[in-house]
Amino acid sequence: MQTLTVVGLGRLGRSVARLAALSGAYRLLDVMGRRLPPLEEARAFVGAGRLVSDIRQLAPADLYLLAVPDAAIASCARALAAAGVAPEGSVVFHASGVGDASLLQPMAEQGALTASLHPAFSFADPGRAVEGFAGTLCALEGDEEACRRLGAFARALGGRPFRLAPGGKAAYHAGLSVASNFLVALTEMARQLTARAGVPPELTQPLLGGLMRQTLDNALEMGPYDALTGPILRGDIGTVERHLEVLADTGLLPAYRALGRQVVALAGDRLQEPARQQLLSLLY
Repeated sequence: MQTLTVVGLGRLGRSVARLAALSGAYRLLDVMGRRLPPLEEARAFVGAGRLVSDIRQLAPADLYLLAVPDAAIASCARALAAAGVAPEGSVVFHASGVGDASLLQPMAEQGALTASLHPAFSFADPGRAVEGFAGTLCALEGDEEACRRLGAFARALGGRPFRLAPGGKAAYHAGLSVASNFLVALTEMARQLTARAGVPPELTQPLLGGLMRQTLDNALEMGPYDALTGPILRGDIGTVERHLEVLADTGLLPAYRALGRQVVALAGDRLQEPARQQLLSLLY
């Protein structure tokens, strides 16, 4: 049975540690944190592993997860290297969404296999995370052998591992941010505009929610190109001009123009001249 050590018992660290302990395929060796009371609470949730507060106390393991904040990954790797804990051939990995395996270079120089494993999942509530993790897509990048072993680890936790292209981590995370954070920002933009139009607050959710869900389903099932509708695709200059007028004093104009240009690009050859150039002149 493979052994796992988790450094950092925040929400992600304790969730992964608990999933590993429940898998039956991995033995949780050490769990490490800085402050004792929250560490004891996290250890109780995980239900396995030896409590460690000093990196020099870590026992040799097969896998080491550095579940620390992104800004602390490189310094944690340096500390682990200085302690000389991880044996050659062990896998040292982190779970940052945007950082890649190069953050663990000090460990690679000592013969460890380094990689990153990012579950596309929210760990806001570890209890719910453990219950709902099954089927989660897990992005892998880094050393080939490390990714192979972490693929088995992700599957044991109930995840679905896949590989990213070399150097693709930042683009991957940007894509997730657009799909998640920007969707929330777009919802707020639409809410502000419908409120300006006098739509009663109690109707905002059914008005926007139905349209947004239908549009998202179409975009995911049909593809963005075929799902695209609206005045820009139709080359409706007058409607876009009216939109720009009503947006002029809202602070939303730059976002509308930027997204409008993306719609023009997506429309492709379905948007004929001179409408294309007229629209672009309005949207710049």
